[in-house]
Amino acid sequence: MIERPAAGERAVIVQLDFGQADLEDQLEEVRLLAESAGGDVVAEVRGPRHSPDPKTYAGKGKVQEIAAMLAATESDLVIFNHELTPAQERNLERELKCRVIDRTSLILDIFALRASSAEGKLQVELAQLEHLSTRLVRGWTHLERQQGGIGMRGPGETQLETDRRLLGVRVKLLKERLVKLSRQRDVQRKARMRGDVLNVSLVGYTNAGKSTLFNALTHAGVYTANQLFATLDTTSRKLWIEGAGNIVISDTVGFIRDLPHSLVDAFHATLEAATDADLLLHVVDSASHARDEQISEVNKVLQEIGARKVRQLIVWNKIDLTEVSPGIDLDEYGNIARARVSARSGEGLDFLRESLAAYAREKAKVRQKALADAAFEAQQNYIN
Repeated sequence: MIERPAAGERAVIVQLDFGQADLEDQLEEVRLLAESAGGDVVAEVRGPRHSPDPKTYAGKGKVQEIAAMLAATESDLVIFNHELTPAQERNLERELKCRVIDRTSLILDIFALRASSAEGKLQVELAQLEHLSTRLVRGWTHLERQQGGIGMRGPGETQLETDRRLLGVRVKLLKERLVKLSRQRDVQRKARMRGDVLNVSLVGYTNAGKSTLFNALTHAGVYTANQLFATLDTTSRKLWIEGAGNIVISDTVGFIRDLPHSLVDAFHATLEAATDADLLLHVVDSASHARDEQISEVNKVLQEIGARKVRQLIVWNKIDLTEVSPGIDLDEYGNIARARVSARSGEGLDFLRESLAAYAREKAKVRQKALADAAFEAQQNYIN
């Protein structure tokens, strides 16, 4: 008999190979996701496939292999690092006699675990309920048998006992509350934008070091950890930059590949900090060999939320783990395009502050010109 550890559900990860070039990176990422949710990854099952099986996604032979691995490791849970249909999830649970969750459910669960603010909790609950609504066909009684655990946190027992009509009522109420909070946030944001203060938002792949950089710049004490999605709630602070005065800098939720659309929609109010910024500090884990793919995934989400056209300054973070020296890189037009820093050691932060000062001075010049043009136009209208 295998002795069970005191903490965490024992999980078997399933990662199928459809010809992805970054398969190992995807495996490492789902391991981190599972551990961030409190799971204990005891085994993984992988194998090549040309296309997903319509019934079980993995196919009959692979399902038998998963079942054998479950028995050998006495595991509680199977995590597919893929998106399963409700029917595939039901069929797999029927065959494997245990809970099966997909990548979307896993990410939603981590968000439920991390949410701390009232708005964050509302956003997570909305995303989870909309995801669960597609799986109502298997019945709430199936869910009620579970005693919590990965993929089951969030809405609570009351929602698990409701029918489709009550679920719809709850979703509508959550959306109305979030709209109200979004309006309040919009008023605050517009008040900030009326000034000549540079508004900066930190964006980047999850665990790239955004919150560590935010703390290094502002001394805010925001929670940081070597975990995926350690930060969910947007935090804003004023930062005084020598030679430029105050700027406003905001830390935002990290992005990830295949981020569930329900989360993007639910967190739209939070992500507005990025869409309304003057400048995005796109924080990149320079020590990751998947950094190019991560940059691409972040830009996809920025495109989805309408922030792709906001100016970006790439922050090449974690240079203390590489042989890259601190400094800045210019683009073909002589503008600052990238700053090489280590948020943890502080290397290169002076270069980053100088870059922010340059952007702040540029915004001040543009604003002064706009005010001068407006004054001139008003004077001409008065004369005429």
